[in-house]
Amino acid sequence: MTRYLRPRDLDWTLLVISLVICGVGVLQIYSATRGTGWQGAWWRQIIYIAAGLLLMWLMVGIDYHTMMNHVFPLYILSVVSLVVVLLIGRSAYGGQRWISVAGGFHLQVSEFIKLVIILLVARFLTELKTEDLEGRDMAKIAGLVLVPMVLVMKQPDLGTALTYAPVLIVGMFLAGMRRKYLIVIGVVALLVLPVGWTVLKDYQKARLVSFLDPDRDPRGSGYQVIQSKIAVGAGGMWGKGVTKGSQTQLRFLPVPHTDFIFSAFAEEHGFVGVIVVLSLYFVLIMQIVQNAQTASDKAGMYICMGIAALLLFHVLVNVGMVVGRMPTTGIPLPLMSAGGSSVLSNFLMLGLVNNVRLRRFVN
Repeated sequence: MTRYLRPRDLDWTLLVISLVICGVGVLQIYSATRGTGWQGAWWRQIIYIAAGLLLMWLMVGIDYHTMMNHVFPLYILSVVSLVVVLLIGRSAYGGQRWISVAGGFHLQVSEFIKLVIILLVARFLTELKTEDLEGRDMAKIAGLVLVPMVLVMKQPDLGTALTYAPVLIVGMFLAGMRRKYLIVIGVVALLVLPVGWTVLKDYQKARLVSFLDPDRDPRGSGYQVIQSKIAVGAGGMWGKGVTKGSQTQLRFLPVPHTDFIFSAFAEEHGFVGVIVVLSLYFVLIMQIVQNAQTASDKAGMYICMGIAALLLFHVLVNVGMVVGRMPTTGIPLPLMSAGGSSVLSNFLMLGLVNNVRLRRFVN
């Protein structure tokens, strides 16, 4: 432990808000899984949170500059681990995304790759010699990020793969990406959309179609979106109360403790509860941005802004998904959705933010 690692210097506002969101998540997981085969998920979530706090503390103790110096070996290890998942990973819910570890737990490797992407982008952009990001530099860093994205998409897990993109985009924007390159990227994206459609899995195509017209297949691909919107609308102003949501408790709402936990929460806590939780996320993300502003160097700034962008993307896509404004992609709600790998990676990222904070006065 370095002399800079003192508990009083931690960002306690960030930590308290994170734990409040976790507490809300545990309560909702308990309510959503009561009387089901997942009814033990709430106490497992508490274990994951406790483990996440430990990992966060360990993350704070390693200087982020040291981690950046070893980011390329970590990147290679990440790519190899994703290949291993494709070869011998555990399959569930139509995807091969997990590696079994001791104690019967399963780790989703792609969740932890996010940290490597954040460090990789930060190091690459910090080492640039110019103030403006040139096309060749954009191609290099985009290529590096694209490799794990493609491997994750082959699991298949399009949602997690897409979460790597905000880190890259925000980093390039902050590094001085010229407007002409932004226009070129937009045009290229439009041109490759037809190609992208051909490489999607059948269930992914069905999700996009149901997003545009969920009533086309109300008992199939459109079922989740329809039931989610009903649950959100049923909450009204104050909600129906804990364990009293009809859509949730009568099992009309699929996976109400993971991807669609926000639907279950909206039904049981209403518009007021939704505003409170979204406000907590807003303050959480702005606190991370504040740490980016006070970072001692560009590397720390890139790290914090990458984390802020990633968490914001998670919240926007998940909330948009449950109200039918985004396609169903399987992106969890940070710190609320049940899932060990997601919780652990989120706390590791919060540890990285505190890592930057604790070294803001160190040259």
